[in-house]
Amino acid sequence: MFKKLFGKEDKNVSITAPLTGKVVELDEVPDPVFSQRMMGDGVAIEPAEGKVVSPVDGEIVQIFPTNHAVGIKTSNGLEVLVHIGLETVAMEGEGFEGHVKQGDKVKTGDTLVTFDKDLVAEKAKAVITPVIITNYDDVVDSFEAHYTDQATAGETAIASVTVK
Repeated sequence: MFKKLFGKEDKNVSITAPLTGKVVELDEVPDPVFSQRMMGDGVAIEPAEGKVVSPVDGEIVQIFPTNHAVGIKTSNGLEVLVHIGLETVAMEGEGFEGHVKQGDKVKTGDTLVTFDKDLVAEKAKAVITPVIITNYDDVVDSFEAHYTDQATAGETAIASVTVK
């Protein structure tokens, strides 16, 4: 009711790069769960280093015990999943260090996870990291990806989203 009286909540969300690296289409992810958008739409990053920062302001709604994936929810309901590498759950947390816990409030650029990129490259299927809007169908009105060869973690916009 108060939103109607005092103006609408901002419906535009800029998703910044959670990792430094090359931003590519989800179609380039060699895993059908991501490339066929079974979990939602988004982009992927070929990381240049092993540090993941928050791509949005929000709350940590999920961090896997293995620290290979983190889910963040924005104040306007957008849920963003950063999944470090492919088939990294099989590493059982080896090479991953979480810096947040469920319920933490984070700002864009806050460190979420650090990981050993070389170890992930050696032991997992791939290092490519999908950045997915997991509730895409429910909340997204429009989505525009921004592809670049040189995204900087916490700074470069990789997607512009308008929520319903």
